[in-house]
Order: sequence, then C-alpha cells, then structure tokens
Amino acid sequence: MAVATAHSRAGSTRRSPLKVALPPRRRRSRLGALAVNLVLLAVSVTYVLPLLWMLLASVSDLNSFRLKLPSALTLDNFDAVLNVDTTYRPMLNSLLLCGFATLITVVVSILAAYPLSRYRSRLRRPFLYTILFSTGLPITAVMIPVYSMFVQVNLIDSMPGTTLFLAASALPFGIWLMKSFMDGVPIVLEEAARIDGANAMQVLWRVVLPLMRPGVTVVTIFTFIGMWGNFFVPFILLLSPEKLPASVSVFTFLSAHDQTQYGQLSAFSIIYSLPVVMLYLLLSRKLGGGFALGGALKG
Repeated sequence: MAVATAHSRAGSTRRSPLKVALPPRRRRSRLGALAVNLVLLAVSVTYVLPLLWMLLASVSDLNSFRLKLPSALTLDNFDAVLNVDTTYRPMLNSLLLCGFATLITVVVSILAAYPLSRYRSRLRRPFLYTILFSTGLPITAVMIPVYSMFVQVNLIDSMPGTTLFLAASALPFGIWLMKSFMDGVPIVLEEAARIDGANAMQVLWRVVLPLMRPGVTVVTIFTFIGMWGNFFVPFILLLSPEKLPASVSVFTFLSAHDQTQYGQLSAFSIIYSLPVVMLYLLLSRKLGGGFALGGALKG
C-alpha cells in the first residue's frame, strides 16, 4: 500500500506541470481567435461603409461625398433617375444582353463539360489546360483584336454580336466549373440508364442534370453577375446610346466639372443591384442541397 501510494504521488507530481502548462496555451488560442475576429471585423467594416454611404446618399438632400446623416430624407433622387432614358432602357438592355448570354453560356458549358468529364482522350488534358489558361486571360488583352474583327464582319454596335462575345468570354470559366460539378455525379447511374436504352443526350438531360442542379445554379449566378458588372465590353462594342446597358450608362451621372450627382448615382446603383439580388434570392434555395442521390441506387 505504501508503494502504491508513493507511485500515485509520483504520478501526480509528474502530471502537475501539464496542468500548469495548459492555461497559457488556452490563453494564446483565445488571443489568436480574438485577433482573427478583429481582422474579420475590420474587413467587414470596409465592405459595409460603402453600402451605408450609398443608402444614405440615395435618400439625402445633400449632394456630398462625405458619409454623414442627411438633414432630411427625400426620394427626389429616385424620382430623378426613374425614367426611360436614364434607367428603364439601360436596365432592359442589360437584362437582354446578360440574360441571353448567360443562357448560351450555361447550355454550351453543359454540352462541353459532359464529354470532358466522362470520356478519356489524348487531347483532353491539353484542352483542359487551355481552358484553365483562358480563365485567367484579362478581357482587356483581347479587346483590340476583337474590335478589329467586329469591324471587319460588321458587328460593331450589334446587340446579338455583343451577346455572343459576352457568352464566349464566359465559356472557359463556365466549362471548368461545370465539369467540376459533373465529376461528382456517379457514373453508375448513367450505366443503368444506358442499360434501359437511353442514349447520350437522354442520359445527360434526364439523369445527370437533375442531380447537379446546384452546380448549374452556381454557374448561372456567377456567370450572370460577371456579365452584369461588365463595363468594358459593351463600352467598346456598342456605340448607340439607346443600346448601352446600365453598366455603361452610369457615366451620365459623372461630369468633367466636379458636379457629380452623388444622390442620383447612389439611387441608380441601388436599382442597378436589384436584379442580381433577386436572382440570388430566387436560386439560393438550390445551393444548399448538394446532389440528391438518395434512393437513386437500387440494391
């Protein structure tokens, strides 16, 4: 008994330094978590302040660049921009350009990603590397030759031509992202459908796409947002004022004599952001699902 007691005392003395060393580690972890939270808070503030300024300036009676509470709330800025030339026609042009270009991009990305995901070829890897390189190519690097080509084929100031170029410029990112989602669909489901007599297109549209709806939704949202905020392409390829989208018509609020209408610009920016927010809210319910494979496999 005396030996056991001695061993227990020795063990307790050996474990005591560990108990003393734990609190500093916890203290360092708490300090690290606090530092991370402070950094995230600072980053969040840098994003919130411009939004807060835009909201305050849109309902303010002061045409000022400073962030301060307005002396009186007013909707005159919204009344000034809600007309055909300033908002309605540019917004319609943006919806037509971005809507049709997004539809073309999503459909072509699906058709291109399916063989890249399911079939093996010696040209598959070089083609994927080419797509990956194209996703990082800045659009400004190709606009000069694109402008020259559009002039030669008489597509300058053409809404269909600009729509096709927007879709083509978004295809590399769409194909790469769509293939990543398509790789997650089990190929055993396609094999079962082929045994039942389905061809390749039936397998794609009836088996693969229903299982990767969240992926299609992600590609649709990212493609539309990227096109909606694109200023350079329509600014170069479209010349007529009645064909300009909202991303370009924002220049009407800027002046060369320091007379920028900040209130009207903020009101227009809020209206300009609504289609993207509405699209995200409508499609966001499909983003949290993942691939609904429950019950798809038969034992």
